[in-house]
Amino acid sequence: MNLCSLLLVLVLSFLSGNTTTNYTAKGKASYYADRMHGQRTASGARYDKTKLTAAHASLPYNTKVLVTNLANGKTVVVTINDRMARNRHNIIDLSKAAAKELDIIRAGYGSVSITLVDNATPEQQDTPAAVSE
Repeated sequence: MNLCSLLLVLVLSFLSGNTTTNYTAKGKASYYADRMHGQRTASGARYDKTKLTAAHASLPYNTKVLVTNLANGKTVVVTINDRMARNRHNIIDLSKAAAKELDIIRAGYGSVSITLVDNATPEQQDTPAAVSE
């Protein structure tokens, strides 16, 4: 491939329409044991079983994902703050609070789908808009 072809490929890849990628996955989810409460996570934060957090093998820290229990349709949004080993059985490890929201505490695991949540939030107005009479 010559230099002109290489430049054309690079320009076209930057100009292609969709720059955001939607990450979705289906698989099993488990949750952290109570004995992990207070331990440091890979991000440096302490694990808190009462917060809606999770561990994932590859998603960046502070990424928010929507986790849906495929058995009952319950959903929860969690923040990735820890790493887990790549596992052919589990795709995500949830905090106990997130597992409770999804109703997978009793079984210890559940079939879930995870979807990346857009982190961009609309800006809040500083002052209310004027309303005419």
